[in-house]
Amino acid sequence: MSEAKSKKFKMSLTNQIMLATAAGIVFGLIVGPWCANLKVIGDIFLRLVQQCVVALIMSAVAVAVSNPENSGAGKMGLHTFKWIFIFTIISAVIGLFLGNIIQPGAGITFTVGEEVAASTIANASLSETLLGFVSTNVFGSMATSATVPCIVFSLFFGVATGIYTKQSGSTIIYDVIKGFNEVIMHIIKLVMNVAPIGIFCLLANVTGAIGIAVIFPMVKFLGALLLGVLIELFLYCVFVSVKCKINLFKMPKKFYKMSMIALTTTSSAITLPTKMEDMVTKFGVSRRIADFTGPITMAMNSSGGVTCYVLAILFMAQSSGVVLSGKELIMAILFSCLMCMGTIVVPGGVIITYTFLATSMGLAPESFIVLVGIDWFSGMFRTLNNVDVDVLLGLLVADKLGELDRDVYNEKKIVAYD
Repeated sequence: MSEAKSKKFKMSLTNQIMLATAAGIVFGLIVGPWCANLKVIGDIFLRLVQQCVVALIMSAVAVAVSNPENSGAGKMGLHTFKWIFIFTIISAVIGLFLGNIIQPGAGITFTVGEEVAASTIANASLSETLLGFVSTNVFGSMATSATVPCIVFSLFFGVATGIYTKQSGSTIIYDVIKGFNEVIMHIIKLVMNVAPIGIFCLLANVTGAIGIAVIFPMVKFLGALLLGVLIELFLYCVFVSVKCKINLFKMPKKFYKMSMIALTTTSSAITLPTKMEDMVTKFGVSRRIADFTGPITMAMNSSGGVTCYVLAILFMAQSSGVVLSGKELIMAILFSCLMCMGTIVVPGGVIITYTFLATSMGLAPESFIVLVGIDWFSGMFRTLNNVDVDVLLGLLVADKLGELDRDVYNEKKIVAYD
C-alpha cells in the first residue's frame, strides 16, 4: 500500500522544476536581498552541470558519426536532409530577427564572470576565427570549454573510428566511446536530481535583487517563441502547398490530431505513431516515405528547437548586457543548429543545452535559469512546430520522388496504414 502511494504522489522532474521556479520567485519577493546568500548553492549546481557538458557533447558527436548502423538511403535520404538543413537555417534566422526586435532579455541583468568571459568569441579576423576552429591541443580546449575545436576534433575522431570499424570489423573503440557517453548521461541524471534546489536558489537570488520585473522577460520570451513558431508554420505550409501543388486550406484539419498530441505531451516520440499514420492516410505520402522520414525527422529536425535556442542565446546576451557582433550571431545560429541535430535524451536536457550555449557564447550561466522554469511551455511550442514541419518535410520528399497521392490528400481516396 505504501509503495503504491509513493508512486501515486511521485512528482516528475518537469513539475518539480516548475514548482521550484514559482517557489523561488515568491521566496525572493518576500525575503528580498537576503536571498543572495543562496546563490552559492545555485552556483554549485551550475558547476555540476558544466563539468559534464564538453564530455557529453564530444562523446555524443563521436558516437553519432561513427555509428556502424548508419547507412545512406539514396535520393530519399539526400532530399530529406537537404530540406531539414534549409528549414533549420530559416527557423534560426526567424528566431534571430524576433529576438532582436522583441528583446526578451531586456529588463534583467546578470554579470558575466571572468572565467566565462574568457571563452567568449573574441573580435578577430576571418583567418583567426577559422584557425580557432582547430585546436593545437584538444585537452587544452576541453579545459577551457572551447566547444568549437572540441566538436571539430570529435567529428574527425568519429569519422576515423567509423573507418577503423569498417576495415577491422571490430566495434571495440565505438563501444568504448558509447559506453563513456552513457556514463556521462548517468552522471547528468544524478545531477538533475538536485536541479529543483539549484533553480530555486538561483531564482530566489535573482528575484530578491530585482523584484517582480523578473517575470516580464519570461513572458516576452514565450511570446517571441510562439510568434516565431506561428510565422514558420505559415510560411512553410504556404511553400509546401505551392511546391507540391496541394490545397493549403485543407492542411489545418489534417494537422489537428497530431498537433493536439504534440501540444499536450510535449513529446515528438509519443506523437510519432500518429504522425506517421496521418502522413499516409491523410496527406497521401507513401508508406515507404513515411516510414523513412518519420523517425529521421523526429530525431534530426527541430525547427522549433532552433528558434527557441537562438532566442535563448539572445535572451542570455541581452540580460548579461552583451552586444553580439555579426560573427557571434552567425556562431549563435550554428551552435543552435548543432544542438538540434538529435535531442539530448536525459531528464532536464534543456539545462544541458542552455549550459552549452551559454558557455560557448561566453555568457553568464545564471542567465538561462529563468528560461528553465518555463520550459514546459516552450516545449509545447517547440514540439508543435517540430511535428508539423516533419510532415511538411515528408510531403516535399514524397513529391520529389513521385510518391505523393493527391487523391488521398484531397479525400477522393481512402488508404489504410498497415
